[in-house]
Amino acid sequence: MRADSIVYNQFIFIPNNPMVALLNSSQIQELSSQVPDWKVEGKHLKIVKIFKDFIEAIAFVNKLVEPAETAGHHPDLEISYNKLTISLTSHDAGGLTEKDFALAQQISALF
Repeated sequence: MRADSIVYNQFIFIPNNPMVALLNSSQIQELSSQVPDWKVEGKHLKIVKIFKDFIEAIAFVNKLVEPAETAGHHPDLEISYNKLTISLTSHDAGGLTEKDFALAQQISALF
């Protein structure tokens, strides 16, 4: 394992690793059980959270910086007042990979 690797549950992150395989539908279904609040929508893994207000939503977004930067994997974010939609996909791979599910687990731990 590389010195900059990050282990999270059974996943190993290698920051900025371009060699990440797309998951097939059975792998996606299996990994989805580990992030039950997240929904698979096409090639994305999504969650919607409602906060007290805009300030609280933005404060949560700021908590995402460290895990996203550490993983070298960044979520797509949509904010509408107190509603935050977080979407994960591996753009370079063209769909869902293990790093999407690993980051989803890390984000869920922040709620």
